[in-house]
Parts: sequence; C-alpha cells; structure tokens
Amino acid sequence: MKVVVVGAGAAGMMAAITSAKEENEVILLEKTSSIGNKLKITGKGRCNLTFSGDIEDFQENIVKNAKFMYSSFMNFSNKDVIEYFNSLGVETKVERGGRVFPKSDKAEDIVKALRSELEKYKVKIEYNTSLEDLIINDGILVGIKTNKKDYFADKFIICTGGKSYKTTGSSGECFEILKRYGHNIIDLRPGLVPLKSNDTICKRLQGLTLKNVDFKILDKEKVIYDSFGEMLFAHFGLTGPIVLSGSSLLNRLEKLGDKFTKKDICGIIDLKPALSLETLDKRIKRDFDKYSNKEFKNSLVDLLPQKLIPVIVDLSNIEPDKKVHQITKEERGRLAYLIKNMKVSIDGLMPIDIAIITCGGVDVKQVNPKTMESKVIKNLYLAGEVLDVDAFTGGFNLQIAFSTAVAAGKNKEE
Repeated sequence: MKVVVVGAGAAGMMAAITSAKEENEVILLEKTSSIGNKLKITGKGRCNLTFSGDIEDFQENIVKNAKFMYSSFMNFSNKDVIEYFNSLGVETKVERGGRVFPKSDKAEDIVKALRSELEKYKVKIEYNTSLEDLIINDGILVGIKTNKKDYFADKFIICTGGKSYKTTGSSGECFEILKRYGHNIIDLRPGLVPLKSNDTICKRLQGLTLKNVDFKILDKEKVIYDSFGEMLFAHFGLTGPIVLSGSSLLNRLEKLGDKFTKKDICGIIDLKPALSLETLDKRIKRDFDKYSNKEFKNSLVDLLPQKLIPVIVDLSNIEPDKKVHQITKEERGRLAYLIKNMKVSIDGLMPIDIAIITCGGVDVKQVNPKTMESKVIKNLYLAGEVLDVDAFTGGFNLQIAFSTAVAAGKNKEE
C-alpha cells in the first residue's frame, strides 16, 4: 500500500514510521526545509516528550475531548513512548510533576532518533512541499495537490499541526482545505500561551520567577482554574507552566480578539500555599519580633524574595518607614492575607503565533477514535494538533500527538 503523510512534526514522523513498519511505501511531505521543527523547541529545547502517570492522570489533564483519546492512548501509551525512545538509544528521566525528558536535555536527540527511524524504514521525505488541495472521487481521497505536483496513494495522513509558531510550518491553511470538503473546524484559539496584564505589578516584578506558589484564575468570584507550581512575571504580564495551563481554560471564555470583553477576570497568587493564614500570621509575628526595631520595609527579608518586598509593602497599606514594633495586629493580619491572596489583573491572551499549542481544530465527532480516519472522506486520516484535542503542560500534548499518530499509521484490520 502506498501512503502519503503530510507534515513532518512529532505526529507526522511517528505516523510515517508506524506506517512504514506495516510494510507500506511511505512518502512524508514537509512544508519547510527540515523535519521536527516544533519538536526541537518544545520544553525550551529540552522536549518534555510525555508524562509518568496513568490513564486517569492523562485524561484529567486533557482540557477537551479526553474520551476521544482513550482508545489510541491505550494502544500507544506514555509507557510505550518511553520504551520506544529508550529502545532507540534515548535515555529518559522523570522530573517534577512527572514530566519525562531525554536524559541529555536535548530535544534534538528526539528528532535525531526519529530521523534515523525514518531512514531505517526507507520513508521518502519531500521538503518544501505544501498541501494545496485534495483530489476526491465519490467521497474517497485519491490524491492531493501540492505546490510542486500531485501525489496519488491509497491512504493519506494529515499531520499539519495547528496555527501557532508559524515559522515551524504550522500556519493553519490546512483547516480551510478540510473545511471546504465538509469538515467542521472548531474555532482556533491560542493554548498554553502567556497572559496579558496591564497591572503595574507585572512591570515592577518583571523577570521574577516564583516557585511553589498557588495560582488561581477567577471569573468574578468563581474559581475557574487552580494550580500549584512555577510562574514568571514579564513586562507584558504572566507566564510560566501554571500560567500557561490556565490559559487553556481561560481561552474558552467570551473574548474579543485577544482581549477579554469581561473586566472581572483576575489572577490570585498564594505566595505561601504550604502555610495556613493562621500559621503564616504566627510566622510573620516571629519575624516582626526578630526585627522589632527595624522599619517595616526592611522586615520581610526572611519571608519574601527581595524584588517582591517593595510591591508587598506598597500593597499592604502599611507605612514603609513604620517601626515593626508599632505595627498593629490588624495590620499584620492584613499583610498575611495579602501574601496568600496577591491579586493581578488579567486583560487577555498573548497572540496565537507565540502559543505553544492551538486549541480547536477538526471536530473529533467526524473522526474514528480507533483509526483516526475521517468519517467525512474515506482514506483521509488525521493526527496530532490538527485535531480538536488539547491538554495542559506536562508532556500531555506530545503524548496526544504520538498516540493519534500511531493509530493513524496502523493498517486497518479488514
């Protein structure tokens, strides 16, 4: 059987390798001049290729269409991903939160391993080749048109990615083509993207990383997201793992462009989540006893990062030059509450072009979850980010790519 795979990202390479292992003649088409472009930069160049948990952990971290992923994940799970790359000579390690990385901390090692597999199974790669149209006869996909020539085959696997990081080749034109032929495309939105904030706090704290904090996103008084981990202040707003994951829930809210039409969205940071309000108050009292003759602005050095102190002092409404022994119990309680409830306004999402993933895509109701074949067009298969499935940070999105790619690459059982 002749198979054409479009897109040489994580899903495309895995689909091509899987199909070639099934003794098919496989051609892999890539829009740019190299393979694995997005894979090389994922995880800040380290490649968080999967996670170390179980199926429940996987499904809990999928933001949308978790049930759709059940079959393909069980067929090619996170343990299978780890074993597969280990068998290719890529040793892996597990870090905080169950994140799995190559031991070398080099995403390039993952790409090299996949490139070797492509060569081993004689997958032909055509570079600088982009999809332009489908050739369909009686509801069956028989060929595709590209910028270079037409390709005819028995099976086509589309792995063209989403619309984020256009420089890697995923610019979203494929969605228009699929829509033209009857596929329902769920609105494309930025996922795992930094949050915009016009709050002066962000500019003052630019460059500060907070570890082991709790971050909540509130819509009015309703908590719509709550996570523990690491975050970072930037000149434009907030970023870091727990912020990026929050964006994939926040982008479901009503918005206008990248700016929210609602003005009651905010973030709440608990700087000391391990301490109850009462325990934190006692801790502050001990520090105040230690620095009783100092000015308030100089009394928080044991409790907070240096860069954060002036901001907390200003927000506390306690006079910076006030002697610590003069601070009232009420003021101390207000300070403790502030440390556990530091509010930051959220004014929108950063653009989709810098988002790690694209939320939205081909409606999974139109895709067979076992084989990834389109229910609209026969012989057309879809895998990876082109599908309307997305997850939080932690290796879950690459697992989605690998699982759906293997399902798409397998020959159908007659």
